[in-house]
Formats: sequence, C-alpha cells, structure tokens
Amino acid sequence: MKLMDIFQDLKQNAYPGRGIVIGKSQDGRHAVAAYFIMGRSVNSRNRIFVAEGDNLRTQAHDPALLTDPSLVIYYPVRVYDGGMIVTNGDQTDTIYNLLQSEDRPCCAGSCFVKALRTRTFEPDPPLFTPRISGILEYGDSGFTYKLSILKSTDGDSSAAQRQFFEYDPLPGLGHFIHTYKCDGNPVVPSFEGEPKPVELEGGIDAFANSLWESLNEANKVSLFVRYVDLETGTAETRILNKNQ
Repeated sequence: MKLMDIFQDLKQNAYPGRGIVIGKSQDGRHAVAAYFIMGRSVNSRNRIFVAEGDNLRTQAHDPALLTDPSLVIYYPVRVYDGGMIVTNGDQTDTIYNLLQSEDRPCCAGSCFVKALRTRTFEPDPPLFTPRISGILEYGDSGFTYKLSILKSTDGDSSAAQRQFFEYDPLPGLGHFIHTYKCDGNPVVPSFEGEPKPVELEGGIDAFANSLWESLNEANKVSLFVRYVDLETGTAETRILNKNQ
C-alpha cells in the first residue's frame, strides 16, 4: 500500500476545509488524532480552539465579530471511558450522548454508527458541508478506529450519503478525511472516495508543526493534535491557533 505524504497533499490544496487524521504512531506506542479547521469567511476565521479538561471546544476569538454560532461553535473532541470522539460539528454530542445514555452500554463503534444515522450534512446551502467524524477505541481489547462522512448526493438537499470506514491500525499508518475536495466558487466540491492512507512519522511536535506549516496560510484557523500512550493511557496534546 502506497502511503500519501499528507504534508505535500495539504500544501497543494488551498482549501480542504476541516480535516481529521486518525492512526497509530510510527513507533506503535500511540494512538494519534488530529483535527484542523480552515475558513474563508470572517465568521469562520474568527475562532480558536480551547481545551476544556480532556475535551476541546471552539470559541470566538473576537465575540463582537461572531454573527452565527450555529455551525462554528461546538465541541470537536470529547473523551469517554475507553476512547475519544473527533468531529467537525455538534454531532460530537450526538455520539457522546448516545454512549452515555445506553442502559447497557453498547460498543462505542456501534453507537458511533447508530448516532450518525440520525444526522445528515450541514444545512448551509449551496455547500451542504459534509459532516466528518471519527472515533478511537483503546483499552485491554486493543486499539481500533472508525471514520465517517455524511454528505449530500451531488448537492441534492433531499438525499444524504452516510459512509463509514473501520480500521485495525498499523504502526506509522493514518487515515485522513476532509470536508472539501478543493476550493471552489461559489460551490466547493465535497470530499470524494475513501479516507486517504497517510504516513505518520515522528513524535507529536514534529507532526503537529509539519501539519500546521502545510495548511494554507490565508485559510488556516486552528489545529489540534493528540497522542495517547496505548500502554498507560496518558495523553499529550498540542493546540495551535492562528489568532493567538
């Protein structure tokens, strides 16, 4: 399997939108998750990532410039007992709440699929931005992860596609999914195909810094990267905000 160089891929794409990377570190010791946001409008660019315990939320950098919080203020990351949820919208809470509400807790992966089947793409015509989501499960039973994209069918607001991808991790392998295939005007085309297999090299600082430098300077907004030690469960996190 030929792995894509994620840094070169990003450097050649001015506007992939929001993106999720999940996989296993090159040394095989860590679960890796990354999430970035980009923006073209003032409302989208006026954001920062803020840690809230082990969770992550978006926040307006300048509250006076916030015009519509509905699709830009949310929790991209929530941690649950045995794993982590990463998404580009309020479907994070849809997944998390189902996990917490089960009388007999279901497998997190099953709840992930069940929850997302109740959701669809974002209500922002003409883009109908896809909802991308990921879940990491780690513990005594090992480490697995899933990715999903919910998007419209050729821009039709009445027809949703819900796609799910499940992976057994390999050292140095990650999978990358993003909302938009590339920039466009007025319509930005949605991501197509399976998540991209990418190489995960080095430690958290090298990976986070290289990701950040690869994002388009005009459009990048914020980046979150977390490495979770699969033996001890301890986590390291890096957050980079253009507005700080």
